[in-house]
Amino acid sequence: MDMSAARERLVVIGGDAAGMSAASQARRLKSPDELEIVAFERGHFTSYSACGIPYWVGGDVDERDQLIARTPEEHRARDIDLRMRTEVTEIDVAGGRVRARDVDSGEESWTPYDKLVIATGAQPIRPDMPGADAPGVHGVQTLDDGQALIDSLTRTLGRRAVVVGAGYIGVEMAEALINRGYEVTVVNRGSEPMSTLDPDMGRLVHEAMEGMGITMVDDAEVTKVHTGEDGRVRAVATEDAEYPADVVVLGIGVRPETALAKAAGLPLGTHGGLLTDLSMRVRGHENIWAGGDCVEVLDLVSGQERHIALGTHANKHGQVIGTNVGGGYATFPGVVGTAVSKVCDLEIARTGLREKDARRVGLQFETVTIESTSRAGYYPSSSPMTVKMLAERRTGRLLGVQIVGREGAGKRVDIAAVALTAGMTVEQMTALDLGYAPPFSPVWDPVLVAARKATAAVRKGTS
Repeated sequence: MDMSAARERLVVIGGDAAGMSAASQARRLKSPDELEIVAFERGHFTSYSACGIPYWVGGDVDERDQLIARTPEEHRARDIDLRMRTEVTEIDVAGGRVRARDVDSGEESWTPYDKLVIATGAQPIRPDMPGADAPGVHGVQTLDDGQALIDSLTRTLGRRAVVVGAGYIGVEMAEALINRGYEVTVVNRGSEPMSTLDPDMGRLVHEAMEGMGITMVDDAEVTKVHTGEDGRVRAVATEDAEYPADVVVLGIGVRPETALAKAAGLPLGTHGGLLTDLSMRVRGHENIWAGGDCVEVLDLVSGQERHIALGTHANKHGQVIGTNVGGGYATFPGVVGTAVSKVCDLEIARTGLREKDARRVGLQFETVTIESTSRAGYYPSSSPMTVKMLAERRTGRLLGVQIVGREGAGKRVDIAAVALTAGMTVEQMTALDLGYAPPFSPVWDPVLVAARKATAAVRKGTS
């Protein structure tokens, strides 16, 4: 019997976290005799940490290759036909095939599939304004983007940088540029940086960043990028002011890269991401899966779909997809919206819902904010932190936590992430048996101090 006749072909679009995790997991479960795997990647790199790019740009990571978990050659050694610098330009769902174009030669060809994985990632949001594509203006999403920015910084004689946007990418890139000796201005259209926090917690970030020498400009939207005679950026303008710039970094955020999927008629959500079921299968399509930054995920706290671009989710999606493609069974139940970041020595963390998120889905809640320390107050190098907690009125169910502080603050959010996933009340949290010694925390961990105060607020609100 000719076994090759029964062999299926898996096609993967996208060679980073979700796509290559899916391909690798499928290969672990099925041999090349059972499953042929063809993967397309339009860039120069595979399986890399996009989250690490700011730290490479800032010099904390010395070499680009340190961010690469697995090279194309390593994937090919595992019998994955990985085609680099090849961009998929069309998905023919009815015909079960994709059209791909060699980026360098322009040559196009069709490749049939039995099963398809879409892992096209996300793209940086570029403002629709004059000069947004000028040399010296950089988005930061891929290793190619990071390399282009480093090359630009190396060529630039001036030391003035403007970061547009003050979300995770914006604050991390502000730190990277400070570390490289630039004068940094952050222009943010929101009232405070870090819109993933409530404004009162964002204010703490604003004050800390200004204390680091970063010029913060809030409630301002960039309307134009001015260029010099050489065509390179020289300044950015808002309605009220102009800020000189030798380099501009866009930190406005990202949107799902789903133009291919949309053209193919695949279902998209309100945020523009692909919609999947719990097995990461694209809804309504038996042989198509999707994962990573191009999909929307279920928020377990609000019950609504969200778009969250994080490598943690992408790798989990890939494992789930690869398991299902390979004949096993796995699901991705959803997220609680946990994220951490830092700018210099300031740590910023959040999980669950903000106040406006809770209001939008019709939840009533109590909110408390406490100040505590990372270690026992008498222990050397203890540092302050602020914890904000939201709990549902009447039930006391934990809804969200935000933390801003110095060393030891950020990862405390994981306590809350676990509590959210488990559906715990703030009163139940107060009994958590957390590790304690003076070098690690006060007797009452700051998260538990907030939980005690939230418990009292819930009791008072229902009495």
